Amino acid sequence: MYTKETTVKNQVGLHARPATFFIQEANEYKSSIWVEKEERRVNAKSLLGILSLGITENSTIKIIADGADEEEAVEGLVKLVEGGFAE
Repeated sequence: MYTKETTVKNQVGLHARPATFFIQEANEYKSSIWVEKEERRVNAKSLLGILSLGITENSTIKIIADGADEEEAVEGLVKLVEGGFAE
């Protein structure tokens, strides 16, 4: 299991469009991946799960992966989040 914390920097947080980019990236990996915010953990490959966390600008989230490519998955998703989802 590999875990890393990051802060969402884009102005609108993880609303529908960036959440879609996040999920598409998560689906590129074989590992099971979760996103955690304030003790709530959801499947990173689920749009409704991601949106239910209400992730806004400057929210700190934890990305957790478990599987064959767990480190690559977490690092790839952290890079996407820290890059502001190209917005």
